Amino acid sequence: MYLFVNIIWRNFISKNNLPKANREIRAREVRLVDENSEMHGVVNIREALDMAERAGLDLVEISPNAVPPVCKILDFGKFKYENKKRLHEARKKQKIVVLKEMKFKPNISIGDFETKLRKIKEFLKDGDKVKISLWFKGREILHKEVGHELFKRIELALEGLIKIDQHAKMEGKQMIMIISPDIKV
Repeated sequence: MYLFVNIIWRNFISKNNLPKANREIRAREVRLVDENSEMHGVVNIREALDMAERAGLDLVEISPNAVPPVCKILDFGKFKYENKKRLHEARKKQKIVVLKEMKFKPNISIGDFETKLRKIKEFLKDGDKVKISLWFKGREILHKEVGHELFKRIELALEGLIKIDQHAKMEGKQMIMIISPDIKV
């Protein structure tokens, strides 16, 4: 029983994403465009279906919200394939920006600083944003100027590679700066 309902529900969802075709169109009159993109004006739905059948193609509702709805005579299978292909191409071109985080402490050694800087450069080359956080422990928070100096060192080391999205600011016991790759580079 569950499998049967699941199959019906899946078909219902997938059909709702597609435009209506042939007998699914419920309007009495439609504005018809044939396979050669010629306008036939407002036509009765039965006439439009007959024209599509004679051409060996389908009647597809292109613009359902128009009054009357705009329908086009075309191959519905080919239309679905091209639509799917277009969506796939759009999804492929989409770039997802990830926010990476690099944590520092005020008394970081030079070697550790350079290693973390090298890792930040890798993140930026991949096109990711980087959240640089400086964690203060205990009484270290009294020396915020050390944090500002560290962020200045980072800015100077990455000059020309970055665009600062959010300048250094305190949030609780940590100082945060968010950077992203400079598009010009």
